[in-house]
Amino acid sequence: MASKPPTGDPVQDAPQVAAPKHAAAGLPAIGHTLRIAQQQMGVRRTAQTLLKVNQKNGFDCPGCAWPEGDHRHTAEFCENGAKAVAEEATLRRVTPEFFAAHSVADLATRSGYWLGQQGRITRPMLLDRDAEGRSADHYTPVTWERAFAIIAEELTALGSPDEALFYTSGRTSNEAAFLLQLFAREFGTNNLPDCSNMCHESSGSALSETIGIGKGSVSLEDMHQADLIIVAGQNPGTNHPRMLSALEKAKAAGAKIISVNPLPEAGTERFKNPQTPQGMLKGAALNDLFLQIRIGGDQALFRLLNKLIVETPGAVDEEFVREHTHGYEEFTAAARTADWDQTLTATGLERAEIEEALALVLASKRTIVCWAMGLTQHKHSVPTIREVVNFLLLRGNIGRPGAGVCPVRGHSNVQGDRTMGIFERPAPAFLDALDQEFGITSPRHHGYDVVRSIEALRDGKAKVFFAMGGNFVAATPDTNVTEAAMRRASLTVHVSTKLNRSHAVTGARALILPTLGRTDKDIQAGVRQIVTVEDSMGMVHASRGNLPPASPHLLSEPAIVARMARATLGPRSLTPWEEFEKDYATIRDRIARVIPGFEDFNTRVAHPGGFALPHAPRDERRFPTATGKANFTAAPVEYPKLPEGRLLLQTLRSHDQYNTTIYGLDDRYRGIKGGRRIVLVNPQDAAELGLADGSYTDLVSEWTDGVERRAPGFRVVHYPTARGCAAAYYPETNVLVPLGATADTSNTPTSKSVIVRFE
Repeated sequence: MASKPPTGDPVQDAPQVAAPKHAAAGLPAIGHTLRIAQQQMGVRRTAQTLLKVNQKNGFDCPGCAWPEGDHRHTAEFCENGAKAVAEEATLRRVTPEFFAAHSVADLATRSGYWLGQQGRITRPMLLDRDAEGRSADHYTPVTWERAFAIIAEELTALGSPDEALFYTSGRTSNEAAFLLQLFAREFGTNNLPDCSNMCHESSGSALSETIGIGKGSVSLEDMHQADLIIVAGQNPGTNHPRMLSALEKAKAAGAKIISVNPLPEAGTERFKNPQTPQGMLKGAALNDLFLQIRIGGDQALFRLLNKLIVETPGAVDEEFVREHTHGYEEFTAAARTADWDQTLTATGLERAEIEEALALVLASKRTIVCWAMGLTQHKHSVPTIREVVNFLLLRGNIGRPGAGVCPVRGHSNVQGDRTMGIFERPAPAFLDALDQEFGITSPRHHGYDVVRSIEALRDGKAKVFFAMGGNFVAATPDTNVTEAAMRRASLTVHVSTKLNRSHAVTGARALILPTLGRTDKDIQAGVRQIVTVEDSMGMVHASRGNLPPASPHLLSEPAIVARMARATLGPRSLTPWEEFEKDYATIRDRIARVIPGFEDFNTRVAHPGGFALPHAPRDERRFPTATGKANFTAAPVEYPKLPEGRLLLQTLRSHDQYNTTIYGLDDRYRGIKGGRRIVLVNPQDAAELGLADGSYTDLVSEWTDGVERRAPGFRVVHYPTARGCAAAYYPETNVLVPLGATADTSNTPTSKSVIVRFE
């Protein structure tokens, strides 16, 4: 039997903190993971479910977007993937009786961990107005018909379609995402913010300009063939654990690995692979070189490396540069001005460390650079990633086997959602194809991204908020501003499997629409359906749930969008929404006619393992940019400057966490147990600031608007962070990230570079 959920809020104010340590990633997780899975699912269901994760005839893990190879292990999942599956396939249930016992005000006092532990939502729920027009105290059950009528009523009452926002999380399938963007555009808006706006938008902005496509250029096979892999601003051990197996295989084939990170991370320091006997017994140190860089110093590092490459005879691939690139002369003029002293200040590194990195770079014929949020969430993130592209272009490392750019996406289908048209700034060619296929007229003006959506709600310019999955309130910056903005909405709608903070921060009316998860069987019109996803490396494959749905009252995501569209658009819509709901293959037929690369979609996705989308830079060394070539760029070098007595804070995940979902209160790899309100501070910085290990402090962020943003009651943990840098978990520290502090070009919140003082 599965265990009952906690009866109270288990978050402790006084976490236990062991001496900071870096346990071997992998092996210790096995028993712990199975215990958690069995607590949620029971013994039989655990085996029944986990053996289907990421299998060719199974379902795609609802966690990260790391790809699977053609050969799959029996246990093709990581620790956090198993936890994600367990929470979705749990036997715990959130019923109407639960909502009767817990008011919205009560739910608002609970932690995200407690909310998530309650289980699967079983019925559509409504928070309506009372006779005086005030929001009610409790959610109450509502029929699906009434729920869609309310959405239609609120949408059609708007003064403009642009007063509606349609948010998408990375868990949404290709089919549901395509339908949602189609509905939004037929309704009349491009307001399609998504979780990419908060994570890899900077990557897409930089890559689209420089190589012509905003996606990575490498495959899993390229990882195995590389001579050098640089992992910058990323913690694979916690955030993409299956990546460690790829790094292990690359290293066994002779690859060198450089990690560039402000914190030492367990995964790359010592990895015990639980999928092989030798890996379980011995483990391996993956890093050949660890560069403990100061937060935000990555652009300066790559600029200096580029200068040194340019000045080394024979190091530049002159034929590639001549045939395939543009802007080389302007770039090299800027690169030659790179300064050693400035770089050492910006990075906190020693000259010998950079020279050692250069030697590894020059010895490599095939180099891959991987990165994640550590590079994308700064004011200068887009120039930083452009500099990474410069670095790879210099030695011809794009469009070559074993080489390329590898932005590692965080959520299962976040890349697929963007491919399907979930974007507030769509390409005209995409809209033209959509209009031609469906006989509609899509709006051409740009819509709101995440930050601009919050501003629109705050300023009364948006009134209806619809979320396809996710936990918008907890994931976004400037928590107090965001929550106040959400409460100004006339209607908030969340398509969800489980409870989260966003259900307790509502508009005047609110709906919770419970949906099928990845693990659930999806049967429409008597026929079992599949959905599809795109992984971080552009592979598209099918996903098939194998469990009975958590409740007979659930609808699939495509069904929810189709019924919302029918209720809102009525007979004036010629789109066959009812047909799409009954048979997802008909959706894929339309995708095949609208989006290049998906031709003959249904036939190709039936192949076990799916198919690869075309990628011109990788496949042909063809760069679909404005110049027709890969573009070198030459932005000024930037890095954060700190006032005296302040530290630069990065927000990050604990090991028992995936995005805003909290699986537990420990961070085993960092020696933290039983709590989350901790701040990691270098012991020397702590001594200078008078912060004793184990003492408590408020974190106060400082920004140009002069507004005080405070996160109270954090326990100081002395930890070997880079000097001048601190780290703490989100979403608890999202309150410190100003809404207006965003990356240039991409408008991504700068959650990795928050200037804080301690009080």
